[in-house]
Amino acid sequence: MLSPQMSSSEPIDPRTSVVGMFPERGYGGALPGEQLVQAMDERTRRLLRRRRHAHRAKLVPRTLVIADLLGLGLAYYLTTLLMSRDGAFGSTREIAVFVLTLPCWVIAAKLHGLYERDQQRADHSTTDDVVGIFHIVVIGVWILLLASRLGGRTAPGIYALTVFAALAICAVAVARTIARDACKQSGAYQQNTLIVGAGEIGQLIGRKLVKHPEYGLNVVGFVDRDPRQRRADLPEHFTILGPPEQITDIIQLLDVERVVVAFAQEPVAEMLTLVRQLRGLPIQIDLVPRLFELIGPRVGLYSVEGIPLLGLPPTRASRGARVVKRGIDVIGAGVGLAALAPLFAYIAVRIRLDSAGPTMFRQVRLKANMEEFTVFKFRTMAVETDEAAHRDYIAATMSPQAQANGNGLYKLDRSASVTSFGRWLRRTSFDELPQLINVLRGDMSLVGPRPCIPYELKHYQRHHFERFSVPQGLTGLWQVTARANATYGESLDMDVAYVRGWSLGLDLRLLLRTPLQVFHQRRSTT
Repeated sequence: MLSPQMSSSEPIDPRTSVVGMFPERGYGGALPGEQLVQAMDERTRRLLRRRRHAHRAKLVPRTLVIADLLGLGLAYYLTTLLMSRDGAFGSTREIAVFVLTLPCWVIAAKLHGLYERDQQRADHSTTDDVVGIFHIVVIGVWILLLASRLGGRTAPGIYALTVFAALAICAVAVARTIARDACKQSGAYQQNTLIVGAGEIGQLIGRKLVKHPEYGLNVVGFVDRDPRQRRADLPEHFTILGPPEQITDIIQLLDVERVVVAFAQEPVAEMLTLVRQLRGLPIQIDLVPRLFELIGPRVGLYSVEGIPLLGLPPTRASRGARVVKRGIDVIGAGVGLAALAPLFAYIAVRIRLDSAGPTMFRQVRLKANMEEFTVFKFRTMAVETDEAAHRDYIAATMSPQAQANGNGLYKLDRSASVTSFGRWLRRTSFDELPQLINVLRGDMSLVGPRPCIPYELKHYQRHHFERFSVPQGLTGLWQVTARANATYGESLDMDVAYVRGWSLGLDLRLLLRTPLQVFHQRRSTT
């Protein structure tokens, strides 16, 4: 259990491994509010001292509105400098028309949901806004064009508007990225989060949220009447705060802004009553659906006489989509290899100077349809390093109950075998760059599941083999969202989720997020 037996009159010692505990006897007694607050960790107590209205739901939308206006203003100014001869973009009249149309830009962004998604989705980023930004810029340019023509003006010209649209898309995206990073530095961005259900899934979600501080979700604890055995890798302050019937009081006392319902062992009727009760509170509710293992990002929701149905699309892409994906791979890999040629030469020289052995590391991997191929990577370890340790580690990290290393990561420690220059290559992920050759040859794709080693197959469950229905990739869902924060079994599940939710849009978002992930990974290890 997450909480041992304890009388409600006993004082709570925050130094114990479980804090904020409730009595075991059916959780009938309620802990006094002040004592519950004192039982929280220091981070939660600090958040409780925030100003009443200092919350993400107010901070982020206002900041993004300012970012959009600044981005549009910067794009207009740059267009004026570049295209002043084409349509008098910088004339007083045209500037006045632009300023007067700015509220229309904001309204268009509001209608596209570009100010609410950070509250609804914890993992939302600017890359998810790119399509919406493109839409509002196109709409805004048409509004600007219409306003000018209705005023009897022939300016600005088409070329100037085209340049402005391109600059606006880039400027707004950059401004939003900077704005989100600024918001994440504020305590108002953090959301106290409560998890309903302390079973296997609830505790797994708790662990994953801790591994992703960029989501800004501060887990205060669990609500459950009959929790499972506590995971050893949960933070010490994660505990049972009470039974479901006390959830409203807990939300109010701990200023909870988000509740994750992870199908606790409560009867369905009671859970429905609980969620309906929560709907009346000003909080974000996230539901973990049953059969969530089968649900990907492309699931469609429709209804039959008010009953919602989830539609699971076919996992195999159309022939046209596969052709487009291959075209993107060829162009991306070709341009990448040409642009990175000087870096390749520098790395090759450093590897040869650093240790004896070849520049490239070659290994047999499995591509689509489980066909073997040779993958290329820059060598980062000493020659003839034994692979037995990696075999054992794969077997040990298949279970979601697997324990992380001392640094909290699920990553095999091979520091004794890694060369000094190899450590830098791994930290920057530059050792993966030669796989662009594999992409150009057709063995891999820019985005897809990680190509596995043949001996890993013996640990696969039946559904894991779905990952071989698409080209294996240089980057993918696991690399961008979890990396060393997930067990090997969880990484396989994410590969399957990628296959089930594949789309060209998903590939684009993962490609755009990969450099940011590499940057954050390097910053966290330096």
